[in-house]
Amino acid sequence: MFSKETYIQRRKALKEKVGSGILLFLGNQEAPCNFADNGYRYRQDSTFMYFFDQPYAGLNAIIDIDNDREIIFGDELTTDYIVWMGNQPTIHEKAAAVGVTETLPAADLKKYLDKARAQGQTIHYLPPYRNQHQLKLWELLDIKPGEAKPSVEFIKGVVDLRNHKTAEEIVEIDKACNVTADMHLEAYRIVRPGMKEYEVLAAVEAIAQAQNCYTSFPTIATTHGQTLHNFVHSNTIKSGDMFLLDAGAELADSYYCGDMSSTIPADKKFTPRQKSIYDIQVAAHQASVDALRPGVRFEDIYDLSARVTVEGLKSLGLMKGDPYEAVAAGAHALFYPCGLGHMMGLDDHDMENLGEVWVGYNGQPKSTQFGRKSLRLARELEPGFVLTIEPGIYFIPELIDLWGAQKLHADFINYDKLDAWRDFTGLRNEENYLITETGHRLLGKKIPLTTDEVEAMR
Repeated sequence: MFSKETYIQRRKALKEKVGSGILLFLGNQEAPCNFADNGYRYRQDSTFMYFFDQPYAGLNAIIDIDNDREIIFGDELTTDYIVWMGNQPTIHEKAAAVGVTETLPAADLKKYLDKARAQGQTIHYLPPYRNQHQLKLWELLDIKPGEAKPSVEFIKGVVDLRNHKTAEEIVEIDKACNVTADMHLEAYRIVRPGMKEYEVLAAVEAIAQAQNCYTSFPTIATTHGQTLHNFVHSNTIKSGDMFLLDAGAELADSYYCGDMSSTIPADKKFTPRQKSIYDIQVAAHQASVDALRPGVRFEDIYDLSARVTVEGLKSLGLMKGDPYEAVAAGAHALFYPCGLGHMMGLDDHDMENLGEVWVGYNGQPKSTQFGRKSLRLARELEPGFVLTIEPGIYFIPELIDLWGAQKLHADFINYDKLDAWRDFTGLRNEENYLITETGHRLLGKKIPLTTDEVEAMR
């Protein structure tokens, strides 16, 4: 995607961060859906793409720091493959495009690693997030599934590089965010009572496909926004509903992506009840955006968003007490059980396969408090970070019943007022931001946020 010098420099920087040993990069294989020849859409491992830019199945790679070798392992296509799937560049041509001069057959990888282990070299590998990765580690390094001990040095090196987006990466993310915005703008235009959720889903995803993009995650398109990750799309949109869309585009050529959310009234305007909650969410959202700048801990911005939410819910009689104390106790999580945002780049939740404790916490432990433990990003912000802002407010009947039976945080929650809100559902809005040297910048086109902006689109 980028010039070969970009990938050469990335690998050079990683070698300097890790220092010694062999870095093992496991590429992804094809994954059958219901039989071998009917596979899921192929998606290469993001870290493999970051350092080697090879969107092809069947490849693995190493960086042998000690012996200054970089090798891509893979087999040339058979005639049978070419007949059915078409031709590709040779392994050598693929490697040369990213500045790798050495290639070997796939079977030679185990031989290389066996020899390295016999000579006492350290083999660094990343956390296996697919079963096929676990099986590869078993085959290559005799590490049985469940016994992997990934290299912390390797993880930290990758995270530090991928967390700091370069100018050329931001160009790609901006492209993905523009397509993502187009997907949401289409939903604002078409959502109406009587439609099925899947009709909106189809229209939104068609926008991405028409611009040569995939979706960056399974689309959430629902009138039941109180379920945070609701992938059911069979409901009919009714007058008085709110429709929550969480959708993003992934560029087909570079894999960079966007991730936005919108909450849309089924009718032309929000009801007064809907507006009262929606405006609180927007206030929390805007306060969070205003606080984005280098040197600020993202967990402090999360706390700010939670306090704004508590203040708003107090004005409706649903909460009480001091907002600082309520947030410290975790009482806000009845209505705000999720985090504020997450890193974004080659993955919509960037590098979560490497572990949130490294990506979002810089090695510091996560909280175990309900709600706060779902905060994927807490660390001090730095220029080059790309992240989402997406506070939400949710009325989850099962959670209300559980906490109400225990009178949990009764000093801060007016349980006697909650019955009237059990059917409210949930809402959030989500935007994507770059942390700059002096503050922040919105990525992609602006989509409606305030009630006035939303209703103007309806």
